Amino acid sequence: MEHRRRRAFLTGILVYWLSSSWVVAVGEQDVTKLPPCNFPAIYNFGDSNSDTGGISAAFAPTASPYGETFFGKPAGRACDGRLILDFIAQHLQLPYVSAYLNSLGTSYEHGANFATGGATIQRPNQTIFQNGVSPFYLDVQIVQFDQFKSRSIDLFTQASAIQHLYQQGARTFWIHNTGPLGCLPVSVMFIRNTEPGLLDPHGCHNAMNEMAVEFNQQLKDRVNRLTVELPHAALTCVDVYTAKFDLIKNTKSQGFMDPLKICCGHHDTNIHIWCGQKANINGSEVVGGSCGNPSAFVNWDGVHYSQAANQWVANHVLNGSVSDPPVPISHACYKHA
Repeated sequence: MEHRRRRAFLTGILVYWLSSSWVVAVGEQDVTKLPPCNFPAIYNFGDSNSDTGGISAAFAPTASPYGETFFGKPAGRACDGRLILDFIAQHLQLPYVSAYLNSLGTSYEHGANFATGGATIQRPNQTIFQNGVSPFYLDVQIVQFDQFKSRSIDLFTQASAIQHLYQQGARTFWIHNTGPLGCLPVSVMFIRNTEPGLLDPHGCHNAMNEMAVEFNQQLKDRVNRLTVELPHAALTCVDVYTAKFDLIKNTKSQGFMDPLKICCGHHDTNIHIWCGQKANINGSEVVGGSCGNPSAFVNWDGVHYSQAANQWVANHVLNGSVSDPPVPISHACYKHA
């Protein structure tokens, strides 16, 4: 049994690292009857689904109406408000996680966010200006963390709580798989001739969802191997795909509109003006503005979920109901022996 101060990562592919006070082997007992874990910090790796301002700080800030629902202004998030990561931090009673690349108004006392919009796992072979792929891919995010940790130790050697936080290695991992990519409006909006079997009963692109399912299976297999390779780590694999697809299948009963409808932007048959952008159409300026009631939409801008949908998904993953092992995030520091 290991019962020392440890750090942990929360990530969902996304990788989140939760900074925990300990990892304890508990056998097969019901961990929810044990005291909640103490997570003083979150370190996050990922893409635009969890970017809280990284790509915005590095290149161009997000424009209105992004952020309108909660922050009242653009807040570096590809959403009308908060992300799943924000709801995780709120659930753990921690401040929202500051972007590592944002130099203004940031605090890293409770962790840091290395995610950037458009980030990939493998090294990209094009620039962000060519296809929107972030240069801060996963390996770069890990290098940034190593640098952040090294500098933080030097800066905080006189602060006892922070010093303890950075003295130890990662031990608790909360790993999200990828969602149903074929259910994103952008995945189907350019389809003109629908061949039999191309779309499922919910209007989602079958092949893209099959690709996501295959990726998630390989991710799960890798995490299972890691549980053996890292005997002192507590790894929780979170099936975000299932949670999001459940929302897609039950949008009406959950109070949402058609999941393939987009709140922010202007989209006609052959005209697509993305959220926050403007274009001149037949001599008139057309704005890709907000729908006015984003809480009724699953999708915000064609690619990213609305704050309301993010909160719905967060509520359905934080309790551990789609996790392996099936533990809530509040008890993710306990390792099943």
